[in-house]
Amino acid sequence: MYKELVEYIVKSLVAFPDKVEVQVEQKGDRQVLKIKVEQTDMGRIIGKEGRIIRSIREIIHAYSSKANEKVSVDVVD
Repeated sequence: MYKELVEYIVKSLVAFPDKVEVQVEQKGDRQVLKIKVEQTDMGRIIGKEGRIIRSIREIIHAYSSKANEKVSVDVVD
């Protein structure tokens, strides 16, 4: 559910949407979504001063808090 939302958002931002990978890991009671993109697209998902990734995290946090779940988003090199 969260994975698909993050994939949709990230794929619409990057130049190489076919290279986007989102992996889900369970750490205790928290789900961690790990985003992996082409190296040239890193700046597109992080944004100036981290604004875009912060916005993605806020969207996922708001969506997951409705279901009383803990979900975090990380960017992997």
